Amino acid sequence: MLNRVKIFNSILRINPLYLISSGKRIGFSGVVGMKKRIALLSLVLVLTTVVMGLAGCAGNEQKPGENERIRITIWTIATRSDSFYKPFTEAIAEYNNSQDQYLVEMVTFENDQYKAKLPNQVKANQLPDIFYTWAGGFSQAFVDAGKVLELDSYYEKYKDDLPENKLTAIYNGKLYGVPYVTPISVVFYNKKAFEEAGISKVPETLSEWLNCCEKLKAAGFIPIGNATKSDSTWVIAMLHDAIALKTVGAERLEKVLTSKGREYSGKDFVEAARIFRSFFENGYVDPEAEEINNDQALAKFYNGKSGMYVMGSWQAGLFYNKNNCQNPEDFDFFPVPVINADCASITDYMGGAADTLMVNRYSEHADVAADIAFRLAKAVSRKAYISGAGSPAWNVDYNTSAVLPLPKKIAEACEEATSFTLWFDTLMLSEDTDVYLNSLAKLCAGEITPEEFAETMASQLNK
Repeated sequence: MLNRVKIFNSILRINPLYLISSGKRIGFSGVVGMKKRIALLSLVLVLTTVVMGLAGCAGNEQKPGENERIRITIWTIATRSDSFYKPFTEAIAEYNNSQDQYLVEMVTFENDQYKAKLPNQVKANQLPDIFYTWAGGFSQAFVDAGKVLELDSYYEKYKDDLPENKLTAIYNGKLYGVPYVTPISVVFYNKKAFEEAGISKVPETLSEWLNCCEKLKAAGFIPIGNATKSDSTWVIAMLHDAIALKTVGAERLEKVLTSKGREYSGKDFVEAARIFRSFFENGYVDPEAEEINNDQALAKFYNGKSGMYVMGSWQAGLFYNKNNCQNPEDFDFFPVPVINADCASITDYMGGAADTLMVNRYSEHADVAADIAFRLAKAVSRKAYISGAGSPAWNVDYNTSAVLPLPKKIAEACEEATSFTLWFDTLMLSEDTDVYLNSLAKLCAGEITPEEFAETMASQLNK
């Protein structure tokens, strides 16, 4: 390329007008000399055109155009408004710039739209190379149908960076998904509200938690912010699931939800439903919960109207967004208190590395897509932690000085966890989830009793 540029510059130094007007200097005269000068000028112009063309070709040889690269498509729910949009787009850009053979392109969907779309795409064999999904019962049918690539052999390359206890997309003893963050349910609380209500210590038991609710209510606060509107039933499920975990214990809960669930009608599950319902009966949950969605309920919490909010740990980074909250230092969190100490501990959490990337078994580039899935997951894990979007599922071997205080504290809690149990709507099969959320909404509204709720669940899980 450089030699061609030098030739081109040398040609440019020859002045065409000089060639035409100065016959004596090059030994020509008369009409014949003029014709030869014109011929020489034409040759110069042709050479100039050729060299410029060669220079352009040389530029294309250095890096293939986008049309020459093999496209790898990934589907996610990391829309522009999602906290994972930046981690994903940056991770994909890094990969695309690191080599010139493959071009990863992301297509995003809204959460609810995607949950409805993905099972249909699996049935129709119309999956992209890589796709986001949830571990547990949600993806069980995809694996059973033989549509997902088994990833054990690919994991060998990354096992030193990705702890085995963070792998949740395991079916029949084989790995089918790559995690990147470890979200958990916690109780976020407003420190100023607690102070005004005379609460000096975060609760660790049910009685202490109920006492906090009473004090917040007496001080004029909504004890627990929540939303039970139809498009936000997963928010009330956060509260219910956590209560159930701390009542029946992690081992029993997972067993009942993932096998024939006749035991769901047992006394401990009925007790969990009763405690959950009591939060509504005693006015501890926002009385307007049925009329608002999650964003509206969070706005109340940000503005100091609610004292507590049970939510996933991804919420931690959002406190530092000035569009949401002007005073992030006023907020902190504590683990959901223990209800039955015989089977649960303060460090048992609902959640875990359920967010996962799976690979289409029938992708034309499945082998490459599998390695890309691991590389992207590792990069997103790092970027999400630094941005405050989530606690990393992958080992932290990088500078964390930029990590925000609350996300860092939650990541430390994840490291000290004694167990992770996936949320009901992730752990159960999709057909069970619909029944669960509908029944839970009825329990909140007092339309069914705790006993009827437990019986409905037992009947559904036993089908």
